[in-house]
Amino acid sequence: MSITRSIALFALAALLEIGGAWLVWQGVREHRGWAWIGGGVIALGLYGFAATLQPQGDFARVLAAYGGVFVAGSLAWGAVADGYRPDRWDVVGALVCLAGMAVIMYAPRGR
Repeated sequence: MSITRSIALFALAALLEIGGAWLVWQGVREHRGWAWIGGGVIALGLYGFAATLQPQGDFARVLAAYGGVFVAGSLAWGAVADGYRPDRWDVVGALVCLAGMAVIMYAPRGR
């Protein structure tokens, strides 16, 4: 399994899912309209395809590991897109989640 490819696919999935959810949020909560909502729905659909491209073939493992990427990515997205400033506990929590993701996806297994 190519770890570099896997990490890139996780980053793409996070961009699509978090970005899609943010677009829907903007469309509904910030009253930006149906075009934003539609763009978000499309991005969320593409996220589902991005996850299937992971070299690891186990759905449960891929989605469980992606949870860690989602947590860290959401905090990063909020910092860039909305000016959210994560505190040290946000950062520690995100690092713990990323460490968990690495264990789930990349720990050596006897297969």
